[in-house]
Amino acid sequence: MSGSASKSTITVVDNASGKRLELPMMDGSIGPRVMDIRKLYAETGHFTYDPGFTSTASCESRITYIDGDQGVLLYRGYPIEELAEHSDFMEVCYLLLKGELPNAAQKTRFERDITLHTMIHEQLTRFYQGFRRDAHPMAVCCGVVGALSAFYHDSLNINDPHQRMVASYRLIAKLPTIAAMAYKYSVGQPFMYPKNSLNYAENFLHMTFGVPCEEYKISKTVARALDKLFILHADHEQNASTSTVRLAGSSGANPFACIAAGIATLWGPAHGGANEAVLQMLQEIGSKDRIPEFIRKVKDKSEGVRLMGFGHRVYKNFDPRAKVIRQAAHDVLAELGVHDEPLLEIAMELERIALQDDYFVQRKLYPNVDFYSGIIYRAMGFPTSMFTALFAVARTVGWIAQWNEMIEDPAQKIGRPRQLYTGHAPRPYVPMAKRA
Repeated sequence: MSGSASKSTITVVDNASGKRLELPMMDGSIGPRVMDIRKLYAETGHFTYDPGFTSTASCESRITYIDGDQGVLLYRGYPIEELAEHSDFMEVCYLLLKGELPNAAQKTRFERDITLHTMIHEQLTRFYQGFRRDAHPMAVCCGVVGALSAFYHDSLNINDPHQRMVASYRLIAKLPTIAAMAYKYSVGQPFMYPKNSLNYAENFLHMTFGVPCEEYKISKTVARALDKLFILHADHEQNASTSTVRLAGSSGANPFACIAAGIATLWGPAHGGANEAVLQMLQEIGSKDRIPEFIRKVKDKSEGVRLMGFGHRVYKNFDPRAKVIRQAAHDVLAELGVHDEPLLEIAMELERIALQDDYFVQRKLYPNVDFYSGIIYRAMGFPTSMFTALFAVARTVGWIAQWNEMIEDPAQKIGRPRQLYTGHAPRPYVPMAKRA
């Protein structure tokens, strides 16, 4: 359902000039109404000031809907809780890309098409040798993904729907291979090639933790938990990295460059690196009996201590993804018998105290998806440096879906935000000899 202008308008009055402008209101299928300000500057000579674009819709989209007050996340209209419970990541990829859930034949063909693209060009494997062994996996992923455009010239024409589809499939298929190889390079182990008999999550585990000298045994519980994490992270509306992908794409840049730009943005600690910070916080707390002291420091602004994994830029209620992932943390720890239970116990107790404390309740600081995901990744054996790379593997399909939608949107223009200039007014140039 496309956004449409309603009959109602909002009148904007410039008190200085007396000019009046009727701005139409637009209705989406659900969610708040939107004021159409496209004619504001042309008619009045003024534009809006909105740092971070927190009150500005930069595009029309049919992909993901969030209601932060109610704690709702929908992919193409389907609640995230239902998809995480009943679907798998490949089905969710199909849904995000094509708009509808696949039938059995469509899903089988889609999975096969993705599987056939999981290998990367052999020359790309040599790129890794140019990085230091201790290079962050996100630095490696950003560089290698950007380099894909140098190898796959047959899918760079963004005006050709078939080439866009091929590029989309390649990116979804190759990101796990690229990320797993980044990990293998960092630990000095040989690269593991994709295995076509495995599903998406199983194959990623195989490429990350398998070695050539023996068969890697995949835990179904761990694979399913990873698949569920991929679903939960697949898309999240117009966040910083998604907006970056759209902005890069609006210039006509090729899809590989756009996704590399998204990876670079996701790398920021305020975006994709939050689950690393949660794990560091839990380790610093150390034990349950130290939680009250930690809470006291969080409340005291002079201490400069932050409660990581609670609260969200959008959600002012429970992050719906956190409810799903909480049980997955229990399942993985129980399956693996990991002696990491103290961290989970600290997390559970911290959650219980924070949800009952008026200080946090009044500020609506509820657990978000990052609160438990770091614990799960750690239990699976991933180092903290890989957490954001795992996020990128999952989010690639969301970036691609948003990029494709942007390319096909006739109303989309090259991104060009305005600014409120507060620098010097025009002034004459002063020759060097006359400067004080």
